Formats: sequence, structure tokens, C-alpha cells
Amino acid sequence: MSLTATRKGAPVSALDDVIARDSIRDLVARYNSNSDSGRFEPLFELFASDAVMETAEFGGEFVRYEGIDEIKRIFTGAQQRIASRPSDAPAYIRHFTATLQIDLIDADHASGRLYFMVLMAHGLDHWGRYIDQYVRHDDRWRFAHRKVYVDGRAPQSWFAGQASGE
Repeated sequence: MSLTATRKGAPVSALDDVIARDSIRDLVARYNSNSDSGRFEPLFELFASDAVMETAEFGGEFVRYEGIDEIKRIFTGAQQRIASRPSDAPAYIRHFTATLQIDLIDADHASGRLYFMVLMAHGLDHWGRYIDQYVRHDDRWRFAHRKVYVDGRAPQSWFAGQASGE
């Protein structure tokens, strides 16, 4: 087994690949953990300053959010929808992700795709896919672009008829 590999023709060490892949897995986990718990400031630090996020509207059309300030609107809108639920309804949300495929492009760029499902008090709420572009800046991997495909939702989904805002 060689300790070096190539990405786009440039030699890199196998250890660099392992570190990059593990760092990207950690990035995805922190996204879910911070967003589910409402820790938005650490969540926003996971995005590059010029990041783009696209989310599906009910009906399948995408809304594009460019830059951190626009991306913040996705999460504050979801927070307001949860807060507006009846006070006797448990207000928690849990994202689960699986099958994270990471393709390393070069030392500072990678792409990924993974599945997600969201559980709430009533059970499975919605599910879909994330298609990601990652960038390494100041030795930290961040989201450069995230596109959210909602493949399905339960009839009682908390955002039925609204932007997905994943």
C-alpha cells in the first residue's frame, strides 16, 4: 500500500486523505447537531463566507440563498415555525444522515452526497438528500454549497406547503 496518492495529478499523502474525509464527516455531524439544538452561531461558522444553500419549495422549485446572511434566514425561519407550534407539542427535531460519499477533488476542495431523514415528536417528518461542495479555508473544512432535495414528507409534516429550510 502506497502512502501517497494523487488528486487531479498532484501527489498527496494517504494520511491527508484520511484527515480530510474525517474532517468533512465531522462538519456534517456538527451541521445536524447545531441546527437541531438551535445553536446557530456555531452552525453559521460551518459555512464559507460566500457559501450558497439551495432548498426545495413545496412543489420542487429551489430557492437560492447566497452568503451567510441569507443562509441565516433559513434557520431563523425554521426556528420561528417550531416556536409557533402549540405549547403542548414537543418542539424537537432530529436529523439523521447516512451513506456520506466524499469525493476529494484537491487539497482544498471536495464534494459529497448523503441521505437524511428528520424525526419529530409525531415520527418521521421528511427525508431526502444533501448534495454538497466543501472547501478548506484556514485549515478548516466548510460548506461552500449545499443543495437540499426533499424526496418525501409525511402528511403531518411541520413544513408542508412551505420552503423546506433544511
